[in-house]
Amino acid sequence: MTTFSVSDIPSLAGRTVVITGANSGIGRVTARVLAAREARVVLAVRSPEKGRAAAATMTGHVEVRPLDLADLSSVRAFAENFTEPVDVLINNAGVMIPPLSRTADGFELQFGTNHLGHFALTNLLLPRIRERVVTVSSNGHRVGAIDFGDLNWEHRPYRAIAAYAQSKLANLLFTTELQRRLARVGSPVIATAAHPGVAATNLLRPDGRRRAVHLAQKAAIALFTQSDEDGALPTLYAAVAEMPGDGYVGPGGFLEGRGAPKPVGRSARARDTEVARRLWEVSEELTKVTFPERSL
Repeated sequence: MTTFSVSDIPSLAGRTVVITGANSGIGRVTARVLAAREARVVLAVRSPEKGRAAAATMTGHVEVRPLDLADLSSVRAFAENFTEPVDVLINNAGVMIPPLSRTADGFELQFGTNHLGHFALTNLLLPRIRERVVTVSSNGHRVGAIDFGDLNWEHRPYRAIAAYAQSKLANLLFTTELQRRLARVGSPVIATAAHPGVAATNLLRPDGRRRAVHLAQKAAIALFTQSDEDGALPTLYAAVAEMPGDGYVGPGGFLEGRGAPKPVGRSARARDTEVARRLWEVSEELTKVTFPERSL
């Protein structure tokens, strides 16, 4: 098992890292660590105010730029205004099991934010990316399925957990197809993925509705989850460690819930290259953003 820790991260002086959703949770930890290692870190966040508050707690070169992944016009504006080279893009932001909601473009919120927003952002930035694209998935992908007949939950009864699992499965299929396309055109950029295990981030907090329930939830979270700092380690590993394209990293402990990061497996559905290609094509149709083959 790997013993990777933040002390294994070398100086990243001269490199630029863009991290989505970096004002809280594992994204914030990732940004703080990479900035401390001398990278120029760009917090791409929906709320610039919260982004500036997070940046104020970090040392090093940290910038804040607005990005709402649930609005493709915001994604395009971010990419158009970002004219500098990007060494590493970390697709970290995500929403988890909200009530049925829709993005500005009418997509189911989790699929639209977790997958389509990052899909569009990556392809729009790709001509300026020099090293790596890291996409944060989840162990929840294992119960996910891609329903091409109703990707945006317009016809079937909405199930928030199933929608979340679909979006996290889409993250891994995206990574697989992105790596295939990068390799086909001879790009030196690689696509990797990571999952944090069960990290006690702001996506997973006790609801506090009743004291007994609150205490039980708090005890369960303490027993089965790990801290934001430990939850960020797989992302950091995927961003800086030597690993192959389409590599996937997660905690090495029981059921990949916690522990030191290491390469991990994925579900059979996440290894289906034909579904990955089809999802890519559908994602291009939905976002009107395509792989920038001639620019790489």
